[in-house]
Amino acid sequence: MAIKPVLKMGEPLLLEVASQVEQFNTPELNELIQDMQDTMASLDGAGLAAPQIGVGLQVVIFGFKENQRYPDADEVPFTVLINPQLTPLSDGMEEDWEGCLSVPGMRGKVPRYTHLRYQGFDQYGRVIDRQVDGFHARVAQHECDHLQGILYPMRIRDFRTFGFVDVLFPGQTVLNE
Repeated sequence: MAIKPVLKMGEPLLLEVASQVEQFNTPELNELIQDMQDTMASLDGAGLAAPQIGVGLQVVIFGFKENQRYPDADEVPFTVLINPQLTPLSDGMEEDWEGCLSVPGMRGKVPRYTHLRYQGFDQYGRVIDRQVDGFHARVAQHECDHLQGILYPMRIRDFRTFGFVDVLFPGQTVLNE
């Protein structure tokens, strides 16, 4: 369909709580999801939330086989997740580096639950109910945060671990977000 511009941190829509999707498998929803896929693929992203392309609906996509931006990450199955609910399955948390297409050129260490359950629907209204861990859990939390108006810098505990990619990782071939 179309590659859409990604809103950057500072845009008011990125700070709003997204609305739930009421109808599934509509031409409008299917077009939105295709636009999100095209946009994410064009930027080699690991995930994307509808608010990032200016649509205030609870729709996220994520997944990849390999990703140059996260070369050490395990494969995450491609997922369309609508109206998600996340439930931590343990108190275990881990800090690790994150970037975001809406915060280009920067990375920060963000604490996330290591094991969680996510529930919601796919674009056809079929129930999704998964238990995940590792990078898969991190990506799901990051993308679902966008639906609550939360960008990853808001979760950083120690701002000494937040900065520009080229400064944090000098000489490394880490792609800009």
